[in-house]
Amino acid sequence: MAEPSAATQSPSVSSSSSVAESSAPGGGGGSPGACPALGAKSCGSSCAVHDLIFWRDVKKTGFVFGTTLIVLLSLAAFSVISVVSYLILALLSVTISFRVYKSVIQAVQKSEEGHPFKAYLDVDITLSSEAFHNYVNAAMVHINRALKLIIRLFLVEDLVDSLKLAVFMWLMTYVGAVFNGITLLILAELLIFSVPVVYEKYKDSSKTPWNCKEKGRISTWKPEMQQLLKHHLIVIMLLLVL
Repeated sequence: MAEPSAATQSPSVSSSSSVAESSAPGGGGGSPGACPALGAKSCGSSCAVHDLIFWRDVKKTGFVFGTTLIVLLSLAAFSVISVVSYLILALLSVTISFRVYKSVIQAVQKSEEGHPFKAYLDVDITLSSEAFHNYVNAAMVHINRALKLIIRLFLVEDLVDSLKLAVFMWLMTYVGAVFNGITLLILAELLIFSVPVVYEKYKDSSKTPWNCKEKGRISTWKPEMQQLLKHHLIVIMLLLVL
């Protein structure tokens, strides 16, 4: 008598489990603002970078893009010491002016609000030894990997890889004759913050190879996107050369 009752209860159990799976994060229907092709488990810092370069938050991306671009343009025109000195002077000018302004307002109004930056001064920014060791261990993994790669390439463990490095460095000599390092960084930043947006806007999702299976978001480009991207790169190169 227990078997029929279990059989009658199994459809409800299976239906509830299917609903739970469909409503679970990363289980089929993702939100529009979710990080594509990464999933819920790996959507950490990579997803934050994805949202940044795709201008999900216009104010945040605009601040990061504008600040880094101004710093790079300043480094192209002035020395590193001058740029750092000007940045520190600008920051001190803002904080000192605000501190004096709040002090004058408190003296006129005879209020006792205290230091205007007290909330930030009370923040605990000390780095624990455990966190420091975690950062060091994470950095050491990348450093050891880089050292092994350098030794492998320069001691010619694989002749093909070493020849590829030699050809690449030979081509970089021609690039260095036209652009300097700061110019390449400016070009890279302009491309990083512009090409993904253009690609997302003009990609043809109807021709996506994995559109039905939803295993990825790789899609073909619309014909007009190639021409638009070509003009976009030409304009950036002309701005950098001029």
